[in-house]
Amino acid sequence: MQILLTNDDGIHAPGIRSLQKALSALGEVEVVAPLSEQSGVGLSITYLHPLMVHQEYEGEKHWGWAVAGSPADCVKLGILEFCTRRPDLIVSGINSGSNVGINVLYSGTVAGAIEGAFAGITSIAVSAASSFSNDVKPDYDECAAQSIPIIQRLLKEDYKSGRLWNVNFPETKENWPRGVKWTSLGVKRHIDVMEKRIDPRGRPYYWSGLDPSSNHQLEDGTDIQELSEGFVTVTPLNYDLTDHKQLDQSLNGQAGRDLHLEHDPDYYN
Repeated sequence: MQILLTNDDGIHAPGIRSLQKALSALGEVEVVAPLSEQSGVGLSITYLHPLMVHQEYEGEKHWGWAVAGSPADCVKLGILEFCTRRPDLIVSGINSGSNVGINVLYSGTVAGAIEGAFAGITSIAVSAASSFSNDVKPDYDECAAQSIPIIQRLLKEDYKSGRLWNVNFPETKENWPRGVKWTSLGVKRHIDVMEKRIDPRGRPYYWSGLDPSSNHQLEDGTDIQELSEGFVTVTPLNYDLTDHKQLDQSLNGQAGRDLHLEHDPDYYN
């Protein structure tokens, strides 16, 4: 199996190192990842300047490719240039911090997986929650090891190419994770935080509040709820943003009429 591995924390991040070792048990792994951290860049791509790339080594052995670009750039390059054959699987992670709720729309980690799904390749984003209160870092090696049977299960679950999955591991605590649960996205945000601070010269600056567990409503069955209770969450995603229900209603309401506003001034009356 040819596996393409990327992330948004950068090619030197510990999460991608742990995942590369674990994924090697499943097949040939090619690492193509950002040279520097790209958290929060979403599905951005680089087209106003060239993408600079250099090869990474461990000793004298090739380890991967560092790209001065976004996770989506990395996946494009991996598929088109650096994998010896078309990947069978694309994995993005392990991200430092969870990617749940509507924050998946901002996530560079999830964007790497979305880019793979665009290409019709089964793609999985993997993230690990970290505690903001006690600064406990994820156990990346353990998360990587535990992700392998989940990935194997998702590959069996996948009856068509191009499926997109989002996997999140809970914080590192005793007796966690408590299990694995299928979940939906928790999309109801009840607060949005922008914290104002003052620098030593008296100038204001701001930190955006991006802690999904604090900023979102905890609804049963959602990734945010289950992750907060110590479960690994697995969420199938779809990058088609069309509201098909509304589209069907609009088309039915139109009774087959086309929109020609210049000839139909009373359409909205």
